[in-house]
Amino acid sequence: MAKTVLVINSGSSSIKYQLVDLETGEGIASGLVEKIGEPIDGHYKYEYNGEKHELTEKIDTHEQGLKRVLGFFNEYGPKLDEAGIVGVGHRVVQGGATFTDPALVTDATIADVRRLATLAPLHNGPEAKGAEVMRELMPDVPQVFVFDTSFFSQLPASSYTYALNKEVADKYQIRRYGAHGTSHEFVSSAVPALIGKDSEGLKQIVLHIGNGASASAELSGKPIDTSMGLTPLEGLVMGSRTGDIDPAVVFYLMRVADMDADQLDTLFNKQSGMMGMTGFGDMREVHRLIAEGDANAKLALDVYIHRLVSYIGAYAAQLGGVDVITFTAGVGENDEIVRRMVCEKLAAFGVKLDMEKNDTRSKEPRIISTPDSAVTIAVVPTNEELAIARKTAKIAADGVDAYGNKVAA
Repeated sequence: MAKTVLVINSGSSSIKYQLVDLETGEGIASGLVEKIGEPIDGHYKYEYNGEKHELTEKIDTHEQGLKRVLGFFNEYGPKLDEAGIVGVGHRVVQGGATFTDPALVTDATIADVRRLATLAPLHNGPEAKGAEVMRELMPDVPQVFVFDTSFFSQLPASSYTYALNKEVADKYQIRRYGAHGTSHEFVSSAVPALIGKDSEGLKQIVLHIGNGASASAELSGKPIDTSMGLTPLEGLVMGSRTGDIDPAVVFYLMRVADMDADQLDTLFNKQSGMMGMTGFGDMREVHRLIAEGDANAKLALDVYIHRLVSYIGAYAAQLGGVDVITFTAGVGENDEIVRRMVCEKLAAFGVKLDMEKNDTRSKEPRIISTPDSAVTIAVVPTNEELAIARKTAKIAADGVDAYGNKVAA
């Protein structure tokens, strides 16, 4: 029987899930629960064996949603008691300084994940709730928290420390935590085999660019810098987030526009970025607008590229050079225009793109630079679900909690 892990990503009003085959790395069944707790009807999607199933009904709680999802497995297959499930992995955005590794779900770790919701208010609470519900629904299956911030817990102090009053920073745990760490680790670990080089001494820049976007610099497989900070707001231009911005804009808008913290949070996180500049967070729509002659869209894309190239330059300097730049996530994997524009900006440093390879779509990891390029340019599709599944299986097998205590499965 195949060994599998059920991966769950609980958001404030949604749940994404996938049953992952640990041997093949493939998703066996997957789906989405949307509009939980909203006054309108919610929506379920379930896909297995090439068949898609959908259901619309009011979804009041995460518990109701997860119960319905488990019902889908037993109704449409594969039946959970026959699926070889060795663990349930829960993606958690923020582990703070408490969790530097994945952790078994226990009463104590649930409490800590909830406590860390002050650093990720839209994510940690629902993620803790999802794990709590799944413990009740599948009590005999080990549950594991996998944290987006774990990989970047290895950052050097010079990288994660803000130049903020030390007493305030220490009291309120203000530092760079990063995000998308599971993706950055998965992608960077795949690069050495792809380019035929040993990871020791390898200087990498990984660009995880989708609706959310982040960059990282890695030396010998260890992160030395990343663009997201205390929260996922900092860094690159994103689908609806500002990325880097002068903090004084906050004070200015409070004074001249009478905006409060909640309004500014919404403005910076949900109404800015490409959405705020063009009306669309989807880069395909931005390219459509540019083709139609929209000047705002052209400027927005230029800003997007400018920020990417600025981070690449900074990280190349921090690394003392760069061997490989890897694109991943929705835009990174599928947008040949963005990749081309970035590489054109780097041409002065010997970067040469193979245009035919860049323009060819593929789900496989690949090199898209020419053999004589000074820096290897690669595209590696990310698979956060597989990464979470592998980590979950290991922790579930070890049976040791986040505090070093042996826990019975």
